[in-house]
Amino acid sequence: MTAAPPSRAANGEEPPIRVENLTMAFGSFVLQRNLTFTVNAGDIFIIMGGSGCGKSTLMRHLIGLIEPAFGDVFYHGRNLWKVEAKEREAIVRRFGVTYQQGALWTSMTLAENVALPLQEYTDLTLREIADVVAFKLALVGLAGFEDYYPSEISGGMAKRAGLARAIALDPEILFFDEPSAGLDPISSRRLDDLIVQLRDTLGATIVLVTHELASLLSIGTNSVFLDAESRTMIAQGDPKELLKSAKHPTVRAFLSRSEALSSAA
Repeated sequence: MTAAPPSRAANGEEPPIRVENLTMAFGSFVLQRNLTFTVNAGDIFIIMGGSGCGKSTLMRHLIGLIEPAFGDVFYHGRNLWKVEAKEREAIVRRFGVTYQQGALWTSMTLAENVALPLQEYTDLTLREIADVVAFKLALVGLAGFEDYYPSEISGGMAKRAGLARAIALDPEILFFDEPSAGLDPISSRRLDDLIVQLRDTLGATIVLVTHELASLLSIGTNSVFLDAESRTMIAQGDPKELLKSAKHPTVRAFLSRSEALSSAA
């Protein structure tokens, strides 16, 4: 297994996310065990692995939806599951989360969807909220679509609208669950470019669940590989480096699929 990165940044600051000896379990069934990795500031961190290995479940542990059976999740050195509930809520509020289908409220316009967290968690006036909403939608390429409903736009646009809502509160960490699922290659590439742009514009750290090779190899800067058979992590690091140097056959096979497809074509 690739050696774990240091738990502290070079400047001595705690990293945005540090996971130590995490076990994910449902009753007596252990999905993954002994997960230890670090997500550094500015990373586009990929959670990867085959179907059924627990990628999305790990994300739910990271965003505070599921408590670990064992182990710890730290945000800037604060243990998410050991702090008081009020502090945990404050930590989680610094996250932006997007889901596979966008998870937009179908009875609301795009503007109303993006405005929702601003109305809930800020003291901004209606005029100020409208200005922020217009800016966030413009940031994801949806200027002029404020009054459209989710049913009136394409799947790729719905993904971007979900992203606009996720960044409404200027989150420090953005979580994506299979953002390219169901998109054609061109739309998927545009979404990848947008993710990088938002990382750079917002100064955010990105955590991305995906099995899409084009995405994880083009934008990923760090990763962890979950193995369904051994039920633990079997590699971590830059996906592009793992493609060249990974020793575990499962990791090599997973990251070499593009080469196999090219040869078959």
